[in-house]
Amino acid sequence: MKSSLTRRHILGAAAGLAAFRMTGAAYAAALPPLPKSPVTINLVDVAGDLALTQGAFQNYLKAKPQVVSKINFTKAPAPELPGKLKAQQDAGRLDIDIVLTGLDALAAGIEQKLWVELYPTYADALPKLNDILLPSSIKMQALAKGQGVIVSTSAGGPIIEYAPERVKTPPTTAEELLAWAKANPNKFIYARPANSGPGREFIMGLPYILGDKDPMDPVKGWDKTWAYLKELGEYVEYYPTGTGATMKEFGEGTRDMLASMTGWDINPRIIGVVPKSAAITTLKGFHFVTDAHFICIPKGLTDERLAVLVDIINFVMQKEQQAITYDKGYGYPGPSVKDVPLSMAPQESQDALKEFGRPEYDKLIAETPSEVPLDANQMVAAFRIWDETVGAKKTK
Repeated sequence: MKSSLTRRHILGAAAGLAAFRMTGAAYAAALPPLPKSPVTINLVDVAGDLALTQGAFQNYLKAKPQVVSKINFTKAPAPELPGKLKAQQDAGRLDIDIVLTGLDALAAGIEQKLWVELYPTYADALPKLNDILLPSSIKMQALAKGQGVIVSTSAGGPIIEYAPERVKTPPTTAEELLAWAKANPNKFIYARPANSGPGREFIMGLPYILGDKDPMDPVKGWDKTWAYLKELGEYVEYYPTGTGATMKEFGEGTRDMLASMTGWDINPRIIGVVPKSAAITTLKGFHFVTDAHFICIPKGLTDERLAVLVDIINFVMQKEQQAITYDKGYGYPGPSVKDVPLSMAPQESQDALKEFGRPEYDKLIAETPSEVPLDANQMVAAFRIWDETVGAKKTK
């Protein structure tokens, strides 16, 4: 599986590598020593990443009680976080140390200048990402613009997931999906892209499927995509503000088909939200749009706390901790670091993926073109256009 990922991304690795050339001592700021007494760390997860990484953070707590006495884990909706952070920073009362985020809040934070620049500023104290990351992860890391570290990665989507007992002939083209939705109104669903990985993957993947002018420019290059999404929306009852709601309705039988991605396909079947029998298909012209989660540090913390957070990043990027991210398939595959096979993962993860993983994913990952998502500015623009023209009256 890992060799397939490597083959798929090797040609694009050079572009990502360029983002980390300036990592010499001339550019690096010095960090103070770790504190002499342990501190409490407040971590906020806006991506569901704790499903993959909480074990690694807890292992840090066990390994270094002299540095950190407690980690408070909380979760929040991605769209709410940037405003909350900005308000705390402006008031000089920041109470968030670490943010685990997907591309949505990462992009918003970059746009609003909320994150600490980790590379090249603290490059000497942080992992040498060029040396340890998978080529696919290096490409994704470039999207962070030095303001986060990729802690987990997924092959992504867009995958179309369906109930085979209710959908006898699954669509294989975009046209067939539209025709199916028209013939079966309110039976297809996806969540608001601004806070849903599968929703985001769906709209970013359509330009490749539809042959749009420029898949990386949602403002000027997505004419076919926006027209398609508007027409498809006529047969979508509403857009939930989170992926979990789509999976719940699919599992309960309210919906027969939904936009998904590798991890969101595997994990809900493992935990029983979605029946094990759920099947997948892809549409003609499909390209994977890779997904990832990042560790970001908000601006406004003391240098001493920053030293602790850099130490935590170094720890969770170790191979042994990265193996935990296989979890129960939530971010399939999971590790962003190379040379971390499934055999290194906890036995529970190995057993779950053996039973619920899909052999066809290995073939898809090996043979399907893979693309990076939109950059921060373009992603924010895509979310705005979708909210205004597609989801305006149907998001709840």
